[in-house]
Amino acid sequence: MTVIRHRRGPNPLVGFRVEDPMLRRIGQDLQRPECILAQRDGSLWSADARGGVMHIAPDGQQTLICQTADAHFDLSGDAKQSLVSGTLPNGLAFGPDNSILISNFGTDRLEIMDRDTGVTRILHDRIDGKPMGKVNFVLRDSKGRLWVTISTMVNPWTDAITPTIRDGYIALVDERGIRVVADGFAFTNEVRLDAAEEWLYVAETTGKCVTRLRVGADGSLSDREVYGPSSLGRGVIDGICFDAYGNLWATMIFADRLVAITPEGDCLELAEFGNAAATDRFEAEFASGAPVSFETLAACGGTVAPWLASVTFAGPDLRTACLGSLRGTHIPAFTAPVAGLPMAHW
Repeated sequence: MTVIRHRRGPNPLVGFRVEDPMLRRIGQDLQRPECILAQRDGSLWSADARGGVMHIAPDGQQTLICQTADAHFDLSGDAKQSLVSGTLPNGLAFGPDNSILISNFGTDRLEIMDRDTGVTRILHDRIDGKPMGKVNFVLRDSKGRLWVTISTMVNPWTDAITPTIRDGYIALVDERGIRVVADGFAFTNEVRLDAAEEWLYVAETTGKCVTRLRVGADGSLSDREVYGPSSLGRGVIDGICFDAYGNLWATMIFADRLVAITPEGDCLELAEFGNAAATDRFEAEFASGAPVSFETLAACGGTVAPWLASVTFAGPDLRTACLGSLRGTHIPAFTAPVAGLPMAHW
């Protein structure tokens, strides 16, 4: 376990817990709001399974932005096909010239969309002439480089929810094009950079942990190590996000837990919204080493943010914590005791 020593006074997350009365709702009738981007003016941009993003203005007005609305997503019908096939916008990042970068977990490609018109084109769908795999997340750094995660080459992705598969990788897009810079991850999910952009932090979903790698000037990654506990407990890690104090917040999907890794490397539990009995079943199947059945996955999750997937700091003061989910229809939010770390676009 790697730890970071600090001299910053009491950690504002120690003793903090999200209680139901603290929660408020943002948005309505959303489809798979897995990832959320925030702007200074209070706008939110949420991934939407209809094939683009939902823009939620500060006054609550919603506008679906996409090239062509896709109606395949229907959790009341064939939930499995809805969650594993068709267009599935996942990780988002603001790109140059009024664009949004979309990691499409359904079409297995990195897309770029004009956020005024919805016109979308493929940015990358192959590396070294081969299909990319399950493109999960994209992060744009202060130099304009793109860090792209590919969770697995297994399709459907649900068959890779097992600790025995480590075929995830990280690709870098810069002036040299796209290339693989690290591989061998257990279902690579969200990545974040620290404030100085010295380390890249990686959520390894089926590893139940965060690893980090040192970022070289040329984008090379080295000195890989586990950051914080080797296991973050019930559920598997999905989204990660730094706050201004240095805590790394993390969502634990299938248990709907919200946790944080402190600068000292300890894990704090901030919330648990899931179904305990269903999580028990998930943990038992996961520990067997076999892929967890879709029936077990489908039973997991509570009602607050079902299949809790991400956390984003929003609002002018970055104190509004917004929770993304794969099966939710709105965005739960609460006031955090600490501001988020501003992202490169802020």
